[in-house]
Amino acid sequence: MDYVQQAKASTDPAYYPKAEGALHRSLDIAAQDNFVAMAGMGALANARHDFTQGLTWARKAEAVDPANSTIQGILADALTQLGRYPEAFQATQRMVDLEPATPSLARASYTWELRGDQAEATADMRRALADAPSASDRAFTHYYLSELAFDAGDPGTALAESQAGLRDRGDDPALLEARAKAESALGDTTSALADYTRAVGIVPQPQYIVELGELQQSLGHTRQSQQAYDLFRAEEQLFTANGVALDTDPTLFNADHGTAADALRYGSAGIRIRPFIEMDDAYAWALHRNGRDAEALTFARKAAALGTRNALFAFHRGMIESALGLTRAAKADLADALRTNPWFSPLQVPVARAELSRLEVKA
Repeated sequence: MDYVQQAKASTDPAYYPKAEGALHRSLDIAAQDNFVAMAGMGALANARHDFTQGLTWARKAEAVDPANSTIQGILADALTQLGRYPEAFQATQRMVDLEPATPSLARASYTWELRGDQAEATADMRRALADAPSASDRAFTHYYLSELAFDAGDPGTALAESQAGLRDRGDDPALLEARAKAESALGDTTSALADYTRAVGIVPQPQYIVELGELQQSLGHTRQSQQAYDLFRAEEQLFTANGVALDTDPTLFNADHGTAADALRYGSAGIRIRPFIEMDDAYAWALHRNGRDAEALTFARKAAALGTRNALFAFHRGMIESALGLTRAAKADLADALRTNPWFSPLQVPVARAELSRLEVKA
């Protein structure tokens, strides 16, 4: 399990084969009731985005130790990413019932976020913060509180939460990324660039790299943004070499910064192994970029099926509807995207505003 945690913490997928080897050795020694190694295999599979295997191993571990909250968390994670939401929510509730602590309350918060209930999501994360036993756990909860606030269009609160977390862990790259997004939304792009650059220097997480590149591109820093995009491609190759399935990130990246064909290739593969709402949205956008808007709308609507309040989802759906001539629906979704979070993307917000203005004039 240590190698899995190191890979997550460092975003170095080279630890994954080491973790797999250690877990297989443990299972070779004691296979029948070794729920710790089984859970480790489940967590490793989830980290590699092989959620079918993650579910298989979590079920094996659960059969040995059904009252283990950690196993219920691994089970919930796999079920969520496989689009089996009612089962995932039940597993999350079992985890909370077994151990109402920071990990379970954070997952409970996420189930509310997926269903579009910002108030309940925030309340559960506040409970997680109140119960946080360490500085690391406090930083973790402040990060998610910052994310919830930013996604709801409140960069001021997002900034305050990220700064509170950084007081506990001043070098936490996730908190630096969260602060950078808030700073950018509030107009402090100099600080945002510095925080993004620092976060990427600590952990070259693909998400951080793309966000840095897109902010640089929005500011006209063409050379720097291209360097960021080149780094993204290199990191994706590293993940692939270590057995990580690539889905949402490269699908969206190629749809916006690469080729439509590559976006569709990643999207088609991703939707088969990860039928989760984020992948529904990404695949819809890839289909749109390939001119397949009728199919795209089906997946864009699937992404909204739980009631998730996500500005990027609404933007993508609105643009697809516009391409299909569904003007009323397009206007409603583009307006919803800008109302939900007027700062959801430094590149796409201007596109959303321009398209909404065009549709209003057309009407």
